[in-house]
Amino acid sequence: MSHDAASGEPATRSEHDASWSANLEGPEHAMDRDLIVEQSKDAVAETVAGYHVNLVTHGEHGHPETYLWDELEAAFDGIRLEYVDRCGCGGHVTRVHVGEE
Repeated sequence: MSHDAASGEPATRSEHDASWSANLEGPEHAMDRDLIVEQSKDAVAETVAGYHVNLVTHGEHGHPETYLWDELEAAFDGIRLEYVDRCGCGGHVTRVHVGEE
């Protein structure tokens, strides 16, 4: 399980049976796009069907549709991706609905 360096907590704790957000905006994420992809997959895997996870990705890598969405769609059946907005800090929010297509 990956850890959020800023808080010392896992970026993707155990299974989530409610909608939640994964913070993928740390300095380690700015330097490593593959880390964002890996932790995003972890977050989706830990989200129970019928809920969503907001993936808050570092702005350094641009719009997540260009590097993350295809990876998630290839890894999971039954998800729906939705771009929510750009954060004030420059990051991007992708909402992944689990258990939908």
